[in-house]
Amino acid sequence: MAVNPEPWPAGTSQMSGRIRGHDWSATPLGPIENWPVPLRILLDTLLDAPLPMCVLWGETGLQLYNDAHAALIGRYHPDALGAPVAITWGAIWPELIEARETSDRSQACLLRNHRLSEDGTADGAAAWFDLALSPIRDGQVVGGQLVCLRHSEEQALRRSEAEIRMITDALPILIGYIDRDQRFRFNNHYYKEWFGHSPEWLRGKTVREVLGEEGYALRQNHIEAVLAGQTISFETSSPHRDGQERHSQVQYLPRRDANGQVQGFFVLAQDVTERWQAEQALRELNETLESRVQERTEALAEVYERLVTEMASREQAQEALRQAQKMEAVGQLTGGIAHDFNNMLTGIIGGLDLIQRYNQSGRHGETQRFIDAAVNSANRAAALTHRLLAFARRQPLNLKRVDLNALVESMRDLMVRTLGSHILIDAMLAPDLWPANSDENQLESALLNLVINARDAMPDGGSLYIATANVHLQRPSEVGELAPGRYVSLSVIDSGFGMTRKVLAAAFEPFFTTKPIGQGTGLGLSMIYGFARQAGGHVQIRSEPGNGTEVTLYLPAYKGMASPAALSEPSKQAPQALQGETVLVVEDDPAVRLLVLDVLGMLGYRALEAAEGDAAAKILQSGEHIDLLISDVGLPGMNGRQLADIARQHRPGLRVLFMTGYAEQAASSGFLDTGMDMISKPFSVDHLATRVRDMLASDS
Repeated sequence: MAVNPEPWPAGTSQMSGRIRGHDWSATPLGPIENWPVPLRILLDTLLDAPLPMCVLWGETGLQLYNDAHAALIGRYHPDALGAPVAITWGAIWPELIEARETSDRSQACLLRNHRLSEDGTADGAAAWFDLALSPIRDGQVVGGQLVCLRHSEEQALRRSEAEIRMITDALPILIGYIDRDQRFRFNNHYYKEWFGHSPEWLRGKTVREVLGEEGYALRQNHIEAVLAGQTISFETSSPHRDGQERHSQVQYLPRRDANGQVQGFFVLAQDVTERWQAEQALRELNETLESRVQERTEALAEVYERLVTEMASREQAQEALRQAQKMEAVGQLTGGIAHDFNNMLTGIIGGLDLIQRYNQSGRHGETQRFIDAAVNSANRAAALTHRLLAFARRQPLNLKRVDLNALVESMRDLMVRTLGSHILIDAMLAPDLWPANSDENQLESALLNLVINARDAMPDGGSLYIATANVHLQRPSEVGELAPGRYVSLSVIDSGFGMTRKVLAAAFEPFFTTKPIGQGTGLGLSMIYGFARQAGGHVQIRSEPGNGTEVTLYLPAYKGMASPAALSEPSKQAPQALQGETVLVVEDDPAVRLLVLDVLGMLGYRALEAAEGDAAAKILQSGEHIDLLISDVGLPGMNGRQLADIARQHRPGLRVLFMTGYAEQAASSGFLDTGMDMISKPFSVDHLATRVRDMLASDS
């Protein structure tokens, strides 16, 4: 009895069905049952592959491909099935011919970075591909196998721009960027609320087109000044889309390229109409009060009686103004990251400007307070950057031995003042608590954030407990994804109104908040979660509506022993160089390079300099004596890590200290070899001096 063969090719994929159902008898391939064995074997493998793969058979490269390749070629499918390859890949057909000739020599080949136009892809977007072509043999070379790998840089760029727009759209101020031609290149959604135009409509429009001749004339001098490199701040009024005149506080901040040339400027504008109206009301009230007092000088008793009344009214108006100012302060505090940085930059720029003016007038002895203010603002900006980058897992933590009990006690007064008198606070600190391996500054910030959240959950008062404990996990995933081992827990427990399951499930999501608009960014718990995971720990929340909330932070226990030197007071004087020690500094930013060179010279080191990797490589290949290489990571051309590899080729064992303001590279596995370390920008003179001395001391 004859048995009918099973249909071939087997499988449930789209292309398996199309190949089975196609009439091949009239094609150069002939009936499917007569196809060569090598072709059938290759198709069995190809049709189930997840990568885009295609067989090019015969002299014209007849195409047989899988589902992934069908999705890739877009509008060419399904007509490309069984058709010559030139139909789909005509733009690079000459190179494919050359590649097939290579295959005819029985060698595989790789074609890199080939562009498929917008009309040739399934999603309608231009894309770049790597094409791998391998020969197929059936006694002789009869075809080729094509594998396509799509690049995703454009998709990543679009995602990055979308994330930036999401952040700026969450801020209640106008944020924009204008280029040197005075054309808008970026705007957040607040522009639409103010002017009635979408960011897409505004992109490419000139300032004159958007503001009109009158509005542009009022700002023309400011625009010319910021394009000349000045930072401009002013108040102005302009019509709102609702037809009313609005007052705004505006700042123009120049944007410079790597050569210091102004390429355009950022616009930050905040609506201050309510404050302006309150000030106007108070001014009118004061003028009215004076006129009334003058009119009633003849009747002292009447004047006294009316004066009492007017003073009461004035106090009410002043109270209203104070309340308006308080609300403005709250708005400024919750205005978002851009406003915080704006304040810090004002402290730095203003302090430096005053120092310059005082020095020019010979008042050198009066500049210290401005220096202190500028340094303080810079440190605050660095701390904010550190917290944001830690949240994004892009800033390495300064992990060290931390006594949680001592940290809680040191913050008790601050927490009492934060909570207020209507909330009782108590600490349940475990005796013999293991030290934690954590970043003390980030931990303080996390604890204060949790205390503030607990306070907001108890507006009518309540109780707050802070507890510490030793935790020994016996099994994997007993707490989150933590591995077994020793951990230290820090819990903040309140008697507030608690969370619903829905709120609890979204508590760690960035920008999620249950607070009213303008009173919370939704970043607090997200930052705490990011900090805990980066430190090797975990965060748990237990809460029920009406039964309060308990947030527990788990941190790895410190495994080492604290040395006496680590616990002693820091040295009051930066460590000095030893005789003859030489350091090569590689930094493309002239200001940073000058700072590092001056610090090294002040400490007694012999310092060599280079502005980029090629110049530094020549020095490293010369006979110069060098004890330490200090290099920026993000150099133009050759980066700092590549320079370090070249340095080690000519000088094995040379110590390398990397400088970077974006430390994801150093935090990643394998970036730092033995004898290498990293210092994050910005850094103080003492911190740099200590790190240099430590690197050289470890060498000796």
